[in-house]
Amino acid sequence: MAKSSGLNTRRTLARATAAALTAALVATAAGSAVAADTPGPVASRPQVDVKPSDASKFGSSALPGDAQINPLFGVDGNGDLWSYYPTGEGGVDSRLESGYGWQSARAITQVDHDADGYSDGIWHVTSGGQLYYGPWNSENHEFIGNGWKIYDQLFSPANVGGAAADDLLARDASGVLWLYLGYGNGTLTQRYRVGGGWDAYTHITGKGDLTGDGRADIVAKDTSGVLWLYKGTGDYKAPFSSRSRIGGGWNTYNTIVSVGDIDIDGITDLVARDKAGALYLYRGTGNGSAPYKSPVKIGSGGWNTYRLLF
Repeated sequence: MAKSSGLNTRRTLARATAAALTAALVATAAGSAVAADTPGPVASRPQVDVKPSDASKFGSSALPGDAQINPLFGVDGNGDLWSYYPTGEGGVDSRLESGYGWQSARAITQVDHDADGYSDGIWHVTSGGQLYYGPWNSENHEFIGNGWKIYDQLFSPANVGGAAADDLLARDASGVLWLYLGYGNGTLTQRYRVGGGWDAYTHITGKGDLTGDGRADIVAKDTSGVLWLYKGTGDYKAPFSSRSRIGGGWNTYNTIVSVGDIDIDGITDLVARDKAGALYLYRGTGNGSAPYKSPVKIGSGGWNTYRLLF
């Protein structure tokens, strides 16, 4: 659903109670040796205290077109998992211990199966190329399939195929981008070819609508440091329209990632880590011609400790 005059985007300030915001439970741990439905170490759920002054910013349910509200997760060099919850004021809170045993994870991405506005678990690829789905706060990770080692980038851009559940995008070593549609339970359809030439990009990410039309979009950073916008169509057979240029200078960052709405205004945002380890927030505008506001530093340093951010 398209947003107009900022009114629809502000509705999300009354859409996720403190319980809903913290309901994105922490991940369970799994290594490449974990078999299908085999229990592994389970992380404890962080206890998050939401300030009373923040409670009025959150309501009870997600509205169509609103961006997901998720923590930002990081996996460090020891395989430990840490979570950073949005403060509701345009930043992220102090980190919380959220798991361990992720040394062999090659890629991890959050997924929302029921369009309720926050993730239900993660897809993750092991060093052996196995794809698993792990619900939050569960001992068991469901084996989805082998052969995922052929992909060098993998993330869930929210729903780009036209149904309610989040989908999965993966780029292979030859630069072809593939779309897997989500069934809403962790399993996936066969893959659909999006197109070739995606090896021109060092990073591809997205988690919701950037243009105000209610469809999930993605962005991609090329090797020269230019960021490009691909608007979503809602059609899984041709999920993105032609690219449009956002701007240059993005090679100052060694990672960009979107987990949804950080500043709680209903529009998906972008997080970028620079080479010195500082973290910046690019707030979404809902305007496809200028999808981000100027960056705001939300982490002064130390973020290079994470080999994965999702």
